[in-house]
Amino acid sequence: MNEFQPLIDELYRERILRARQMTPEEKFRAGPELFEAACEITLSGIAAQHPDTTPEQRLQILRERLALRARLEWLEAPVIE
Repeated sequence: MNEFQPLIDELYRERILRARQMTPEEKFRAGPELFEAACEITLSGIAAQHPDTTPEQRLQILRERLALRARLEWLEAPVIE
């Protein structure tokens, strides 16, 4: 365990507690913000994996990953007969 793990754990607990206090409407509105934050983190990872790419190329890689995830979700969906 690294020296920052206790702080990371505490921050995570605080986020969970704040989320539990949110109304359903607040949670619904937070969805797009969370998606945007996740995309920014993913773009940072793509930049680290592919340092020679342009911002436009990184966005294209992100779009491809999102499309792949959507296809995988569709394949995993239960069949309703």
